[in-house]
Amino acid sequence: MSEEKKFKVVGEEIDDAAISVPKPEKFSLNKFKSEQGPTAANVETLLTGLPHHSISQAKDYVRLHPDEKNYWSPELCFVNVPIKGQKRDTLHLINEALAKKHLPPAKILRFRLVLATKPNDIFFLCHVPTRNTDNSWNETNLQACEQAKKLWTEATSLREEGHDKYKIDAAKDADAFPEPKWPTQTLEELIGATFEGRQIETEDHPGLLRLIGKKPPVS
Repeated sequence: MSEEKKFKVVGEEIDDAAISVPKPEKFSLNKFKSEQGPTAANVETLLTGLPHHSISQAKDYVRLHPDEKNYWSPELCFVNVPIKGQKRDTLHLINEALAKKHLPPAKILRFRLVLATKPNDIFFLCHVPTRNTDNSWNETNLQACEQAKKLWTEATSLREEGHDKYKIDAAKDADAFPEPKWPTQTLEELIGATFEGRQIETEDHPGLLRLIGKKPPVS
């Protein structure tokens, strides 16, 4: 009458799959990769409007961009426009056909614009003469601009010494200042930003109306 008792060892019949330990994943740096972009130190600051003047008006050593094809403009047309509340006239770009139609030749200025910098990346657009290049002022100005493509150059007026030309000096040490970190913006973008609102392309532009003495249209 005695029944045979069976005892089961706990865990003896547990499925092998239930107790399998997953293998660790292969180590990958992708899990820890930063998704951020370049740090602020590596991001180029886009230039907006730049000062613009001749190489001598910089009153400092200057470099002009060595890439004449991309950072020296062709000859452009300009006019100076009196602006209410400002002591000095403001230089405007102007379409040549409009300028010839409405203005006397003496009011139309023509020169190139070139990306330039003072030491430590103080950028400006340099006025480079294109007319009357046999004039001693323009001739020495051009000589200074040409030299400044390779050397830190300063152009100083010699008028007080009785000479109608510029004195051209290179820095005593070619590496006196760091090499320019030229911006990657195109010259067209830089000129567009510099002369924003000062581009005379139509006959109703306020700058042209001011020059020909015509009342603005009633809005």
